[in-house]
Amino acid sequence: MSEGAEPPKVPEVSGIDLARVALRAAKEQARARGEAAQQRRQAGRGGGLRSGARADGRDPLPLGAAISRLVSESGWETPTAVAGVLGRWPQIVGEELANHTVPGPYDKEDRVLVVRCDSTSWATQLRLLAPQLVARINADLGHGTVRLIKVYGPSGPPQRYGRLRAPGSTGPGDTYG
Repeated sequence: MSEGAEPPKVPEVSGIDLARVALRAAKEQARARGEAAQQRRQAGRGGGLRSGARADGRDPLPLGAAISRLVSESGWETPTAVAGVLGRWPQIVGEELANHTVPGPYDKEDRVLVVRCDSTSWATQLRLLAPQLVARINADLGHGTVRLIKVYGPSGPPQRYGRLRAPGSTGPGDTYG
């Protein structure tokens, strides 16, 4: 040390300050012992979190709320809404048309609904009504949910090739179904 420089003064700790430091250390040790004891008790009971008196994310939900939560978390709002419309198909297209058509799958990315008809004449009729049906469905679900309705006619039995087949024929026509 150089001459004339005094050592830094350390403040003297009084009795009250020592008592406060000792009390704070004792509280921290007691808290640590309590947490350790609680962990040991939970480990003895099977561990994990326990449900308390207040609601949290682990409590049981009503079935409707659980399904709504699953649909929203999975991003299935549009397909389930379209499925709801398909469940009301007769009210949307009318009883007569519903008796001859069956709504099929819905493509979420292309926003296309597939509809099968039991004859080509009903398929033609549905193709003519498709823009109106798209507007009616979108009015119910929201603009742009269904962009296009693809209409398919009947599909006949597989073509049979054999000795009784007429040359140049393409198989059974619309008379099936």
